Amino acid sequence: MIKYSAALIITVLLTILSCQTQKSEHKINKRRLFGKLPTSESVYLYTLSNQTGMKVEIINYGAIVVSITAPDKNGKLEDVVLGFDNLEDYLNDNSFIGTIVGRFGNRIYNGKMILEGKEYQLTINDGENHLHGGPKGFHKVLWNAVSIENESAQALKLSYHSRDGEEGYPGNLNIEVTYTLTNNNELRIDYLAITDKPTVVNPTSHTYFSLSGSPVNSILNEELQLYADNITPVNKTLIPTGELMKVENTPFDFRKPHKIGERIDEKNEQLEFGKGYDHNWVLNNYNGSVRKVGELFEPTSGRLMEIYTDQPGIQFYSGNFMNGTLKGKKGIIYNYRSALCLEAQHFPNSPNQPNFPSVKLNAGVKYKQQTIYRFTFK
Repeated sequence: MIKYSAALIITVLLTILSCQTQKSEHKINKRRLFGKLPTSESVYLYTLSNQTGMKVEIINYGAIVVSITAPDKNGKLEDVVLGFDNLEDYLNDNSFIGTIVGRFGNRIYNGKMILEGKEYQLTINDGENHLHGGPKGFHKVLWNAVSIENESAQALKLSYHSRDGEEGYPGNLNIEVTYTLTNNNELRIDYLAITDKPTVVNPTSHTYFSLSGSPVNSILNEELQLYADNITPVNKTLIPTGELMKVENTPFDFRKPHKIGERIDEKNEQLEFGKGYDHNWVLNNYNGSVRKVGELFEPTSGRLMEIYTDQPGIQFYSGNFMNGTLKGKKGIIYNYRSALCLEAQHFPNSPNQPNFPSVKLNAGVKYKQQTIYRFTFK
């Protein structure tokens, strides 16, 4: 009997899955050279566009969303995310701007986790903790890219092979991230992964949004709504305590729309720990299906971004560690709270909290995730 390695079987499964997905798609070549890595490998910028004039630009380094051009209430198209004009700035950036982070988005306490009875030490890159997959996680690697389109959407499929032991994680992991721009002004992000031995998986998009169309403005006047009755409170190093905290009668209650700046500076221990909002909201009605979980509204432009996901949580980060040291697109300085992140995810430190939804992925099991940002106006 012929014996095949687990890694070979996984690779074949992913290849078959990719072929199935692309049956009704054909390649397009809307790309340009963005720069070269120190290894001389080329990084390309891909442009997705739709029938309404909306555009999304992505590079295959870090699977980074470079720009999202969306209309305001008067039809004016403006870029609503932070980014850089050149590859060098992305190489030097440690703020995860626009990236896909993983294998595990957010923090793991002391970088330690136990899986199948074995303790693993992940790389430490955030004080005493592991953050966003480590210093050389998904955000600092070159992904393979294939541009695809059909009658209703354009998409970019990015794939990466994460080796067993990379950043301390067990198992060879093959991951695909597909960005799709629909004619309904939806940016859909689909994740697919498979491993050859048990590991943990929790990737997320770390895009910084500024719906005014100008990051010179702060995000404090933008209105946020999140369908969540609880958050996972944290300690002073932003690691969840393992408890759930009701948002009622706290500055974390966004069940109805509130301006972000309305309560952000209130005297509150959790706000002091995060220097503002940098917490995981426990999204209501979690059952593994995609549902609407919130929206962000910018009153001057009228832009409204609706958020849909199949994830149990979302990290709302209000740009509290932005300090004016980054110069972004068109030479604009990215100052304190000039943008925010809304990262659909499983809960931080989940590998060490058995009461949190599991992030374990077993060998041969397909991991799937979907998050949608829908842009409209009112």
